[in-house]
Amino acid sequence: MTQKYALYLQDAHDLRDGLDIARYAEKKGIDGVWQAESRLVRDAIVPMAAYAAVTEHIKIGSAVINNWTRNIGLLASTFLTLDDLAPNRIICGIGAWWDPLARNVGIDRSKPLKAMEETVTVLRRLLKMERVSFEGEFVCVHEIELDVVHGRREPRHVPIYIGATGEKMISVDEDHDVAIDSTRELLTQYLAQQPHIAKASGVSMDIVEKIQAILGWPATHEQIQAAKHLVPEDLIHRITASGTPAEAKAKVQEYIDHGCTTPILYGVGGNTKLLIDTFASEE
Repeated sequence: MTQKYALYLQDAHDLRDGLDIARYAEKKGIDGVWQAESRLVRDAIVPMAAYAAVTEHIKIGSAVINNWTRNIGLLASTFLTLDDLAPNRIICGIGAWWDPLARNVGIDRSKPLKAMEETVTVLRRLLKMERVSFEGEFVCVHEIELDVVHGRREPRHVPIYIGATGEKMISVDEDHDVAIDSTRELLTQYLAQQPHIAKASGVSMDIVEKIQAILGWPATHEQIQAAKHLVPEDLIHRITASGTPAEAKAKVQEYIDHGCTTPILYGVGGNTKLLIDTFASEE
């Protein structure tokens, strides 16, 4: 069986370029395209709809939306709509968001596991086209359903994936040093702004605190350049798969050997097509 790979897109490229990337990924046999929604910069749903509209069979996922800012009815109708556009190709990736961003827009992330459990429970029932009443601590609905009058009323197959910590990132360049430097810049910002994920990935909090002392919110290019020397290369290789195509592919193979069924490829530094070519299915 051919190993499956999925592509992770964030906001480093022009949005229209993402349409070309999605089409290219599908042509080369990549299994899915996942769109990030992390910082207050690019919504995931609009790009997902665009990718779905210009492709025919590749899967389209959110990586990840949060379970706080869309009420459960809107969340369900959004994924119903996406499934109308690309039947059986849509995946709902959802996470508990993170501070300080959530806190800074007025969200109290108390009991995140409980809130996620309630969201997934009701979302799954709504996408099965059930009429739902649910009295939870965070989700409360009374006799609601996806009220489809025109169109498909059958239950929708939208897998729900919960985003957890400990993510792996990939940076590929023909030049090893360029790939490592690109990853170092990304990790500098990533570790400072998402320390809970840094901790889950086994990163020393001493490194995180030193980087945080230099970076502001949001971090500027100049601050990232000033702090990136604090990210040692051994850390880059421990929590990412970065380097030349051969080096990155060997590292991803380690993940596969340890049970990763569909690695999500996150390219850094503008070499997205090289990343796709590195992991493309055999023609």
